[in-house]
Amino acid sequence: MKTQNPRRTTVMARPWLFRRVVHRSRQLFAASDDVQTLYSAFYRFQCHYATTVTDAQVCNRNENEKAKWLTLPPFTATVNGAALGREIAGVKMDVNENSANTMTALKWVQRCCPELPKSLVQKLFRLRQVRRDSSNVEEQRPKRVSAKESMNVGDRIFLPITVQKFPSEKVVYYPSSEEERKFVHSLELYKDAEIIVVNKPPGMPVQGGIGIKRSLDELAAKYMRHQYSEAPRLVHRLDRDCSGLLVMGRTQLSASALHSIFREKTFDSQNEDLESKKRILQKKYWALVIGCPRRSGGIISAPLGKLVLDNGKSERITIMSDVRAPSAQYAVTEYRIIGSSEKGYTWLELSPLTGRKHQLRVHCAEALGTPIVGDYKYGWQAHRKLKHLPLPTSVLNLGVEIPRQKPDPFNLRLGNGSISDKQPHLHLHCKEMVLPNISQALQRAQVVSDADLVDVESIKLVAPLPFHMQKSWDCLSA
Repeated sequence: MKTQNPRRTTVMARPWLFRRVVHRSRQLFAASDDVQTLYSAFYRFQCHYATTVTDAQVCNRNENEKAKWLTLPPFTATVNGAALGREIAGVKMDVNENSANTMTALKWVQRCCPELPKSLVQKLFRLRQVRRDSSNVEEQRPKRVSAKESMNVGDRIFLPITVQKFPSEKVVYYPSSEEERKFVHSLELYKDAEIIVVNKPPGMPVQGGIGIKRSLDELAAKYMRHQYSEAPRLVHRLDRDCSGLLVMGRTQLSASALHSIFREKTFDSQNEDLESKKRILQKKYWALVIGCPRRSGGIISAPLGKLVLDNGKSERITIMSDVRAPSAQYAVTEYRIIGSSEKGYTWLELSPLTGRKHQLRVHCAEALGTPIVGDYKYGWQAHRKLKHLPLPTSVLNLGVEIPRQKPDPFNLRLGNGSISDKQPHLHLHCKEMVLPNISQALQRAQVVSDADLVDVESIKLVAPLPFHMQKSWDCLSA
């Protein structure tokens, strides 16, 4: 059906207009009997009224349309965190790629609305319910935009207003506890405008999942915001039973840059000259192993692969004999002996040059033949033969200082687990780390678009040993 002209519809729907014109034109009738004057006056009044009503309807319609949409802030030029991380890592970038590269509509929505579930945002784009008002086109109604379209400076994104009623990501609520807050804050080792570094305790999972009640990322979101609207984001991980330095980005930009650096560190290690090239990211772990390696130090270069066991119910990582196997992953570890004991234990310093799952545990157990104490997954046979080592008399009677354990509000059993206990905890600790100063790099990139980021200063971090490893150290040193 054809839509009628708004002006003509207005006149036909309101026959009383003619009576108003006659009423307001009585003086005109008294002075002249010209009927044409009457029709002329009526036509002018009708045009004025119809135009006024139509403009009002348009304004009301625009206001109603705006009320249906949630308007995001206009897009401003931002630094590309991933490109910045690769630049800091010394990776050569394409000609069309720089640290201030384009941003897609999907990423801009996720940055402006971090509380919205990612699945919801992706669904809005998939159903074509996201609009964009381009800044380079005047007086244009917002148009549909796809998730991968690039944003221009000044562009505005419109989302359905109903997203405000949609529940955010499902997070199990736990009441705040002053004891928990103090414990979590006691883990902080370093903090600046862009990153937070914590000394992760053993036994605490880094990320939530099935069967995990409390994780470090959840606790960081609850207790480590420090007036920031965003929660700290993970950029790398540690095994649940491993302890030591864990870095988190305080903003999405810093997290993206750090994640890129950690990833490029693994990729670049495949072709780099390990002796001469400067390593912008260095990690040193301390581990107590059963037995003693044949050499005092060296480099382990053994590819790792995944084996599925028990009809898919479990899996483990192992050294692959065939380097060309599809599942083989390049893995390199540098090691050196710190000290050995006559009781059959050795302290190692391990420097992973790649970041593979369970890399250090598998390299120690299978490449060196010295599994890490407390690693029952890859060294269960060695632990079956391991005899219980009682606490030396010298430690008990001669006043050797044993570090005091921290409060344990999460029941992590931090008070035991040394080699003097029947079931020791995993003795693997990320003790030292050197990483680029991301805060300084971001400041440079935001001031100068083509700033040289290769010579960014480094930050050195050191984490003290956990209680059970320090106790084992004292026992073997006594």
